[in-house]
Amino acid sequence: MTTPFRSPAGSATVFSTDQKIRVGSLNALRSSRTVFLGRNVFGGGVRSLPPSSSSSSSIQAVSTPAKPEAAKPTKRSKVEIIKEKSNFIRYPLNEELLTEAPNVNESAVQLIKFHGSYQQYNREERGGRSYSFMLRTKNPSGKVPNQLYLTMDDLADEFGIGTLRLTTRQTFQLHGVLKQNLKTVMSSIIRNMGSTLGACGDLNRNVLAPAAPYAKRDYLFAQETADNIAALLSPQSGFYYDMWVDGEQFMTAEPPEVVEARNDNSHGTNFVDSPEPIYGTQFLPRKFKIAVTVPTDNSVDLLTNDIGVVVVSDENGEPQGFNIYVGGGMGRTHRMESTFARIAEPLGYVPKEDILYAVKAIVVTQREHGRRDDRKYSRMKYLLSSWGIEKFRDVVEQYYGKKFEAPRDLPEWEFKSYLGWHEQGDGAWFCGLHVDSGRVGGNMKKTLREVIEKYKLDVRITPNQNIVLCDIKSEWKQSITTVLAQAGLLQPEFVDPLNQTAMACPAFPLCPLAITEAERGIPSILKRVRAMFEKVGLEYEESVVVRVTGCPNGCARPYMAEVGLVGDGPNSYQVWLGGTPNQTQIARAFMDKVKIQDLEKVFEPLFYNWKLGRQAKESFGEFTTRMGFEKLKELISTYEASPQ
Repeated sequence: MTTPFRSPAGSATVFSTDQKIRVGSLNALRSSRTVFLGRNVFGGGVRSLPPSSSSSSSIQAVSTPAKPEAAKPTKRSKVEIIKEKSNFIRYPLNEELLTEAPNVNESAVQLIKFHGSYQQYNREERGGRSYSFMLRTKNPSGKVPNQLYLTMDDLADEFGIGTLRLTTRQTFQLHGVLKQNLKTVMSSIIRNMGSTLGACGDLNRNVLAPAAPYAKRDYLFAQETADNIAALLSPQSGFYYDMWVDGEQFMTAEPPEVVEARNDNSHGTNFVDSPEPIYGTQFLPRKFKIAVTVPTDNSVDLLTNDIGVVVVSDENGEPQGFNIYVGGGMGRTHRMESTFARIAEPLGYVPKEDILYAVKAIVVTQREHGRRDDRKYSRMKYLLSSWGIEKFRDVVEQYYGKKFEAPRDLPEWEFKSYLGWHEQGDGAWFCGLHVDSGRVGGNMKKTLREVIEKYKLDVRITPNQNIVLCDIKSEWKQSITTVLAQAGLLQPEFVDPLNQTAMACPAFPLCPLAITEAERGIPSILKRVRAMFEKVGLEYEESVVVRVTGCPNGCARPYMAEVGLVGDGPNSYQVWLGGTPNQTQIARAFMDKVKIQDLEKVFEPLFYNWKLGRQAKESFGEFTTRMGFEKLKELISTYEASPQ
């Protein structure tokens, strides 16, 4: 009996069902101990490989993507070698954690990212390095149970720097944890309904979805889909639990459709007999980001993700399927035009029962074809840019096993902050609170703790670094509003519109990549923008989206802002213009090396001419795009200060 199969490489392969399967050994792995959890994590068949030049009809099943035997070895980056030799992200991190040194070695630095942590040191201290670790949680849809919030609040005080940071991917960051306290902190998070697994590293990161706890079918379905995608792409080899809770399992039961999609190998997606059926020993070439949302709601910056997923419902509001977008990504390198920010483009539509298989097919395409030789070009956006959407779609369809349908028409996108009070639709209320740059500390932290603990509230983190208090009874609203306002957590009508849409990354003093200030600098920058608005006669309720990052990696997504300031030197920024308020158009680099003290020289003329020359309801980003950069620079050079 023979079974035909079309491999992802596009060639038809016919093999006999009684042929011998040759299984490769995992002889490249080293560890002081190896623990495999008793979970059913294996695929149901053999991963298809490209046809070999050998005449042998056997099929290899190995833990890393195989190459044709005649092919020359492909150059790989140092991190790829570290991953291969790590025994699934264990060695040498497991040994380094046991030493008395305050830090870990370079190989362990790379591996601990997969566990959700970065090694850092205070760059402003002189006379040595004071090492610590930043921990990042993983919270699909930004959901934070009451118990986990209180735990994170405690850990920040006992083992961190006394603050929590809400991130642009709906997670917590906990800074300042010493190496000797890592296991205590990690195990506390795990035992209190949390996880940091995969919050960093070369794998799927936190899956975004609208933070609003609406009791609406499309919102609930989007959040459920985000949860399922996160579960599908979660590592399976147990390295995380081995390291931090001695192998004890804290996994909740997975939906059967997730297990079925992960184990399915009918189109050659899986590594057989590997503890990581989707990732193998090499995991992905780089980080991988996914967002899920509903039509009109672009609170998740959909187009900046490797995969964007949009719920499509029928006229009765019943979800039917998903539009899928691919190839977004923000990171780039200064003065290297071959690196770039990119927004995602439409791939197609799939019925709702196929979404996990489609996502898996896209991830496997990146796993197999993304570059592993130079990490600057390893994100999936570079694969899309190289291949084009048609070739990319063809390859994904071979792993998916079906053709994508044409994307469904969608209404215009809007940025939704969910600040203030809103009815959930189930009799309860939620309250969105603005937090400048996501930094929760001082009296604000104390008051939030008191409210969340007293009323036993669950919370959600938004992709704009804000926090949402959920499931509030009507009779609690007034007292909660009063207490929060006394701590500076104001209702949106009392928060400057500029602040409501602004974002910044942490940058100095702990980020090793920072070139200049971001979080510490943005408060004064926003005040100066407001002063310029007043000087040229713009109204208070008028605003522009301002985002600031300390380096070009783009963690605060500055390349989608109307005004993006990207650190390119000490007290100096590259200025990006042309994003839109609903985050659907990418900005372009306008000026380099603009010193912080010279911002008024650049922006006051632009704001003044925007006020005078804009079209009806034309945003600042749209205005700068319509005018063109040559004209804008002319306006700056010929500007005479406007009267007060």
